[in-house]
Amino acid sequence: MTSYANIPESGAANEYSLDGARAQQLIDAARAMGPALRMRAAKAKADSRVPDETVQEFHDAGFFKILQPEQWGGYAMDPQVFYAVGLEVAKHCPSSAWILGVIAVHNWQLAVFDDRAAQDVWADDPSVLISSSYAPVGKVKVVDGGFRLSGRWSFSSGSEHCKWAFLGAVVPTPEAPFDMANYRTFLLPIEDYEIVHNWDVVGLQGTGSHDIVVDDVFVPEYRTHKSMDGFLCDNPGNTVNDAPLYRMPFMQVFVRAVCTATLGACEGALEAFLDVAKTRQVGPNKMKDDPFARVLAAEVKSSIEEMKLTMIRNFDAMMASCRAGEPIAEEDRVRFRYDSAVVADRCLALSGKMLKAAGSGGIRQGSELLAYHLDILASQAHVANHSIPFANNMGAMLFGEANADFAV
Repeated sequence: MTSYANIPESGAANEYSLDGARAQQLIDAARAMGPALRMRAAKAKADSRVPDETVQEFHDAGFFKILQPEQWGGYAMDPQVFYAVGLEVAKHCPSSAWILGVIAVHNWQLAVFDDRAAQDVWADDPSVLISSSYAPVGKVKVVDGGFRLSGRWSFSSGSEHCKWAFLGAVVPTPEAPFDMANYRTFLLPIEDYEIVHNWDVVGLQGTGSHDIVVDDVFVPEYRTHKSMDGFLCDNPGNTVNDAPLYRMPFMQVFVRAVCTATLGACEGALEAFLDVAKTRQVGPNKMKDDPFARVLAAEVKSSIEEMKLTMIRNFDAMMASCRAGEPIAEEDRVRFRYDSAVVADRCLALSGKMLKAAGSGGIRQGSELLAYHLDILASQAHVANHSIPFANNMGAMLFGEANADFAV
């Protein structure tokens, strides 16, 4: 098992950390939640939402604070710690890990907004949570002091647990009515939008990723974040939140929120596969004695550990650059982006092999292997996990072309 005990904390408190003691406490807390998360998984699926008890336990354990600025009671720790926690949660309930990832990472993004936005959200209660739907489907009208926003966004995971939402839209200009260079994230309070309960899917049912509807509401300029600021790692919030953590590229932090749950689910599927192999009879022998089953188990375990280490290595490299005040090389950012997107592809393939090897019992309702497989399948639908465009961009750069993706 990969050890995360030496992951450092970032920010001013780093010099006082004892070999990542806080990091290990958080990871241990996530592991300890395993039995409760498994017990609630069926309820999450049936209710199309992660139970309130689980979200409260995430609060109590400090999971939502991991990437939150210290000025708001957060820990401002390295992303490696946050995603190590997510991996542990996902082994037991991928839906719970999914909403933890996408909601808690917003506490990082709010830190790069104009500080007035954080004041709006956290002034009375720094535990308030934010959901999101970043698809650029909003209709924007530029007005004095800000914008008028309308639209309907899908896939706002965990929205019922949140009081604010990040929503995506492109600000039109006379020269370019729709140019992704003018993409922004808009921050709205729950009073300004409606949650439409329509989450009916084959996997990740517990995420409650309902639609969000907005009808011509005012959003002040300071409650928007330009994607180009995130790409350049020079954000309005950096005047207040100047720790190296908040100099990370936005997409490099966010995309791991939608593949880490997949990787943890694959690890959970491996544990389920091993359990099946210990008891399933294949002819005169137990499946666990079949060389094919053993080779497959070794392949899956090795692949999972490789993907974990790739994530840690990439964040180590990016945080080292941020601490040194140096830009992260663009070719590295492109490669790191692909490394994240391809996780879902690899996990789906590995899960499919295990499901097939488990035999006819794997397709029965109640099969853990099938449940994990469907969760992994659902995760692949997220645009950030669609690896082909990122592979194409990376390959083009290897052939000498310029980077064509400014969301890396």
